[in-house]
Amino acid sequence: MRSVTLTLLKALLSIPIGIGLAYPFIFAPPDAPAAGILGELQMFGPVGSALVIAVFLLLILFYALDLIKTLKLVSPASRKGVRPQSVWLMFLLPYNFIEDFFIVANVARSLKAEAATNPAALAGFKSFGMVSGLGWCSAQIVSLIPNQLGSAAGLLAIGFWVWHWVFIRRANGALARARS
Repeated sequence: MRSVTLTLLKALLSIPIGIGLAYPFIFAPPDAPAAGILGELQMFGPVGSALVIAVFLLLILFYALDLIKTLKLVSPASRKGVRPQSVWLMFLLPYNFIEDFFIVANVARSLKAEAATNPAALAGFKSFGMVSGLGWCSAQIVSLIPNQLGSAAGLLAIGFWVWHWVFIRRANGALARARS
């Protein structure tokens, strides 16, 4: 029952995100210049925009694969509230904007639990990616605002995301070395 309630809550929270994603397409006046991500993509033209989107999705794929690897390297007993394959929900728009908070929090909690039961594997790790992970999740939501604040938040989200991804790769390396 708890998981159904949580899924419903995530779906309800996804509604305003969906509106934010649709806003530039539906609510902007026809004669107004494109705002938000649409305005930023216009700078690249149609081919450049397609290329930017393709590269972005490819990077998300590699990031998701690294998160899945993290969860597979963590012992099943240490996994907190997440199965490795649930990371694929990062591709489910607009639900992913909410689900991402849970994914990064559960990965951080799983790494922390693994460090407690397997201290040698994650020796030297003081943080488990919660700040950088929740930072990029929060900033990506603010990035939906179709103005300069949204653009600045988008850049901040990318910075936090890269910081989190570097951390995840470090944790994966440490966990893999501990296994060998």
